[in-house]
Amino acid sequence: MTGPKIVIIQGDITEQDTDAIVNAANSKLWMGEGVAGATKRKGGEEIEKEALSKSPIPIGEAVATKGGRLKAKFVIHAATMGMDFQTDARIIEQATLNSLKKAEEMGLKSIALPALGTGVGGFGIAECARIMLLVARDFCKSAKSLQEIRFVLFDRQSYQAFEEESRKYS
Repeated sequence: MTGPKIVIIQGDITEQDTDAIVNAANSKLWMGEGVAGATKRKGGEEIEKEALSKSPIPIGEAVATKGGRLKAKFVIHAATMGMDFQTDARIIEQATLNSLKKAEEMGLKSIALPALGTGVGGFGIAECARIMLLVARDFCKSAKSLQEIRFVLFDRQSYQAFEEESRKYS
């Protein structure tokens, strides 16, 4: 096996049929706006309730909950910021890696990730794309269960940033 394929699409992460989607979370795991709010609205309050039962988690770490009414069976909540809503490159790198590790621990075949830290966290999309794609490529070398790592970008600008970064390595 050559490892997971990396796919980049423009779309709504809450509509993905992957085994898990990643939520860009805060360390307390309450689900307010952005990906978290959309996930809670579409998947149900039970996702947040289960997440809160596992909080707080260290910034950069990830925990999983059931997916509620989502197509995805699970939501992996990656703490990309604390309650100050600040993030940085190291945190995005750790949150990406720990999300992928959590998927592997669970034996999942597919995972969908948003651009972590670029919404409420205000992190730059081009740098986010560089970091997340590097982590994913490196992770592919040792992945056992994962067959697809899907980056799902909501807007055209984010999608283009990930596509452009991806072309640098093809």
